[in-house]
Amino acid sequence: MKRHSIAAALAVVALLSLPLPAATETAKPDISTDKSETYRQLDLFGTVFERVRADYVEEVSDEKLIEAAINGMLSHLDPHSSYLDAKAYRDMQVQTRGEFGGLGIEVTMENGLVKVVSPIDDTPAARAGVKPGDFITHIDGTPVLGLSLADAVEKMRGKVGTKIKITVRRPNSEPLELTLTRDVIKIQSVRSRIEGDIGYIRVTSFNERADVGVKQALEQFKQQLGKRWKGVVLDLRNNPGGLLEQAVSISDIFLDKGEIVSTRGRNPESAQRWNAKKGDLADGLPMIVLINGGSASASEIVAGALQDHRRAIILGTRSFGKGSVQTIIPLAGHGAMRLTTARYYTPSGASIQAKGIEPDIVVEQAKIETIASPSGRREADLPGALTNPNAPKPDATKPEDKKPDAKSGGGAGGATPSTNETGEGEEKPTATAEDYQLSRALDLLRGLALFNQRTVN
Repeated sequence: MKRHSIAAALAVVALLSLPLPAATETAKPDISTDKSETYRQLDLFGTVFERVRADYVEEVSDEKLIEAAINGMLSHLDPHSSYLDAKAYRDMQVQTRGEFGGLGIEVTMENGLVKVVSPIDDTPAARAGVKPGDFITHIDGTPVLGLSLADAVEKMRGKVGTKIKITVRRPNSEPLELTLTRDVIKIQSVRSRIEGDIGYIRVTSFNERADVGVKQALEQFKQQLGKRWKGVVLDLRNNPGGLLEQAVSISDIFLDKGEIVSTRGRNPESAQRWNAKKGDLADGLPMIVLINGGSASASEIVAGALQDHRRAIILGTRSFGKGSVQTIIPLAGHGAMRLTTARYYTPSGASIQAKGIEPDIVVEQAKIETIASPSGRREADLPGALTNPNAPKPDATKPEDKKPDAKSGGGAGGATPSTNETGEGEEKPTATAEDYQLSRALDLLRGLALFNQRTVN
């Protein structure tokens, strides 16, 4: 009777593991393979399963053993395939809607350790200083090595308001111990502002309403800037990705035609392509996309599409390189399985996987320091210097400007102190020198706008 029940359980496992109807077609080339080898391996699994049930030091439920076996099978395929129990599946569904509990980090598994893809803006992880590329080695003093990614993520989750201590390892630095307080993570996936005469849009994740936020931002730029609008910066730095349909939709916002992305799996007939519909909501204005090592998956789809169509200049550093497609397959009464089923390809046919998107202009993040230099003499300071014939003549109806003296704070030599104030009706840029990549992007866009204006005139 025991063997009969085990065989039934194995049959259920085999059936639940079938990913899609197309997968059965890809198995055709292997029909000639001796099926007895497959059955022999399944019999081996049954033997081990039965031995663990009977002799393990502590009693373990059949459900736990089967789930562990499924998760082990999937997690050994690649870092992104995994089994989701009912609770994890519910959490994932909530996350894609833009609100969930936790620390606010997107992670993957590398060399047995949890690697941070990117922290999410305005979350406990971001506020604690967690950075892309960090390795989490311990969670509340427990080593991560030996845990599955799902187990490690489960340990980092917990009741809102409770504290958790993680040990972080970075290249060329001592391990850091960070204490974080779990919180409800509410993702505002799109933020925007106006930088002088340029529209800035930051997309932190591709959840269900990201495209709506981008469209609203563009409409705001049109209303507030009008003809002064010179370009768009789309900031995808530290964006771990999200929904494929959102990546396609946001790419389509800026494209007028052509392929956005394609996916290809084992079966050539399963290949899919997504194309842009007519209509560029940014009216063809110059555009820069910011990326870095924390830009992954859906972010790389958008950057790759806009780069291949020469719609935008990609600026920053090489992206993460996650170019695989995960299909979520619900398993009735048993959660779901996340299975890697295809690879992404940019419009030019390039695979993103393990390579990432190379920026058109490589700009590392840096801090700017102003170097003080003594003010030298100019031509106008020389005795008897000729006047400029194009200089405006002084208006006799207005009082002459008084030269600053020591009492008025003019300083030595009567130099007028400089200010950073902007003129009336002009918005002062909010980008600071701390964000060197953004500053470079804004300067480049203004330069392009100036060049185009001179070319037209």
